[in-house]
Amino acid sequence: MTGRAAADGTTRCPACRAPILRQLVGQRAALNVTADLRPLTPAEQAAARTPHRLIWCLVAGPHTPARLRWIDPTHPARCPHKHVAEHACTGRPAVAPEQPATLF
Repeated sequence: MTGRAAADGTTRCPACRAPILRQLVGQRAALNVTADLRPLTPAEQAAARTPHRLIWCLVAGPHTPARLRWIDPTHPARCPHKHVAEHACTGRPAVAPEQPATLF
């Protein structure tokens, strides 16, 4: 059942197979966001951030599913949550798919 999203929105990119999270973010003008699930260090965030690639705060609680939150100018500098980047697909599988041992 490849390509199906879990109840929390996590799935794998169909092209590169990286773990991703798809969610609508925002209240009025909702954005359809696809983000990588790998957390970034502050240095990686600075390197990944471009005008066309945003960084998101991944808020998760013990009894709630992970939610993406917009990082705005009022976002706390010492945020306790993981920060993830918008997915930038390489188009190549991260791991080569396993080949079958036999054809029949």
